[in-house]
Amino acid sequence: MRKIAILFSLLLFGAQPAAAESSPQLGDLERNLNSLVSRSSADVGVAVLDLRTGQSVSVRGARRYPMASTVKIAVAAAYLSQVEHGRRTLDHRIGGQSAALLMERMITKSDNPSTDLLLRDLGGPDAIQEWLDSNKISNIRIDRTIAQLLRAKRDLWDDRDSATPLAMVQLLQRLHDGKLLQPEGRDHLFGLMRRCTTGKNRMKALLPWGTPVEHKTGTLNGLTGDVGFITMPDGRRLAVAFFARGGSDRPRTIAEAARAVYDGFYRWIWSPGSAAPTAG
Repeated sequence: MRKIAILFSLLLFGAQPAAAESSPQLGDLERNLNSLVSRSSADVGVAVLDLRTGQSVSVRGARRYPMASTVKIAVAAAYLSQVEHGRRTLDHRIGGQSAALLMERMITKSDNPSTDLLLRDLGGPDAIQEWLDSNKISNIRIDRTIAQLLRAKRDLWDDRDSATPLAMVQLLQRLHDGKLLQPEGRDHLFGLMRRCTTGKNRMKALLPWGTPVEHKTGTLNGLTGDVGFITMPDGRRLAVAFFARGGSDRPRTIAEAARAVYDGFYRWIWSPGSAAPTAG
């Protein structure tokens, strides 16, 4: 029945990504990312969306990758949606701890037991999937708790608990635009993502010092991911998703891809043919 429901959802809502594969204005960046990906021993997928202009870049953006702990963004957003509808509160006690503390540990430290406590309280993975489907977020599939995922035999090509980079960017875009959460809930989630302590060797590693980043990492044996927002010097925010599967030195590859994205947008923003950048 679950497979039928997912198929019906895709037919009803469509499976359109948040943005086109790549914008012509960012051709140089797309070529740089393609070159970086082709040199890597890992299977790397990248999606980027300028939330101010809609300009986008994607390399293997429609390919599915295991989400690992990047799924925790969806778990937090689904819980905060329940808070907004008056069905739960952040003071609600779950397993003897407040939902607020569990969510903080889940996002900032990627704590797995905290995630599964929140998941259980919400009704399990099916409840998160239903929330995504009801909000027309496609190409994200949630099947198992974190404990179940970690106990299972590792298959990095399993469609279960997977997403495309474009789908993750779509989720981030909808959160940023206030389509999924009201400003208070959205800002609470983004504040936690800003304080994420994991993955310092990933998208943040090679960015210029002080670049604002809000993100959530994901890690499995053979899989490294990092998704979130990078804010450029003129204030525009980029929604980004990086996944690297197999191969070696995956964190470094993500770090290099994030720097390539930053440099590519920086050159485009300040190129002679572009409109003058504005703060905001």
